[in-house]
Amino acid sequence: MNLHAPLGQERKDKKRGARRLGLSTVTSALAVVALSGLSAWTALSPSVLRSEAPINLTPAPPDTATVAEASTSREPTEGPAGIATSGPNDGAVVRRTTTADGNVVTTFSPNDRQGPVVIGATSTQDPRLAGQANEDLVEMTDAGELPTVSATGLRPVDFYARPWSGARGTRIAIVIGGIGLSQTGSQAAIRNLPEDITLAFAATGNSLQRWMQEARRKGHEILLQVPMEPFDYPANDPGRGTLLAEKTAATNIANLHQAMAQITNYTGIMNYMGARFLSDDKAMDPVMRDIGKRGLMFLDDGSTARSLSGDFAKAIGFPHAYADVMIDAQVDRQAILSKLDELERIARRNGQAIGVGAAFDETISAVAEWRDEAVARGIEFVGVSVLAKENSP
Repeated sequence: MNLHAPLGQERKDKKRGARRLGLSTVTSALAVVALSGLSAWTALSPSVLRSEAPINLTPAPPDTATVAEASTSREPTEGPAGIATSGPNDGAVVRRTTTADGNVVTTFSPNDRQGPVVIGATSTQDPRLAGQANEDLVEMTDAGELPTVSATGLRPVDFYARPWSGARGTRIAIVIGGIGLSQTGSQAAIRNLPEDITLAFAATGNSLQRWMQEARRKGHEILLQVPMEPFDYPANDPGRGTLLAEKTAATNIANLHQAMAQITNYTGIMNYMGARFLSDDKAMDPVMRDIGKRGLMFLDDGSTARSLSGDFAKAIGFPHAYADVMIDAQVDRQAILSKLDELERIARRNGQAIGVGAAFDETISAVAEWRDEAVARGIEFVGVSVLAKENSP
């Protein structure tokens, strides 16, 4: 057979007596020719014959060398269309979009990373390192290490928050304060309270760094209690560095920063006393603005109805919450259990509630026992930052 003949036409062999090929042989030969020609054309003309590969929605694992190279840099990188990827400790990708009216809209999404999804937190911290600060969330100042928002927008209130289930059942946050004021009380609270109880560290306390690291390794979310002026000051003195209504903004900010630098890894600030200071708008303004710009929440213990903390948090735009019940205004076990039952009633009515108390032996014992019973009744205990962020605009 002459392969140069037009397809479907055979030349007559010069030897008329030669036998013709069988039909099946001819068909097979033609198929081979067609297949060979098609393969050659495909190789030479890919744009004509090759279709687009299907989109793979599962991200491919990153190249090991690329990951190693990227992990050596602590600076965030700018991507296309205004996307800034996080530093190595963040775990977030931030997209900032400028709208037509000039406002900047910021959205967060996770980096490609291994591990469980955490509800209520932009990123997570390895429990083994929970006593160490995320360096991207630390600002070095003359006062010491202060909390700050990372270059990619990750906030301490997000990174140090305790994970939770994400279920929308009845939720309670209990905050036990005064950690650091008493060695025995601090030790009992950290070691005996369940890890889903939030602990608040008094900035005027002792050995705060040691207690903070132990509490964080145990799994507790923590706050920092900053001393603020009560109405009967100085007869009732919260301690050194108290924020005073009559002091200048510079003095109060300096004292606030001294308090903030005592420890790291906290999600927010809580007042220690402070009825007068919390009700003075001029004194509150610079302090609340500094707290907000550092990516922290503010928990108001609810001890004064004249507090302006919620108004400032709403105007500035950062997480804030009021405590619903002070559980140990009367330091008596039965009285504390009664207040905890009241806290549960509020939570069942509103879906959530916040209780605050101090690290007294009676409080620690009552909370530990009552919490286990409440869990059996279907209540979930969460870090206080979860409720603060939900209740904020």
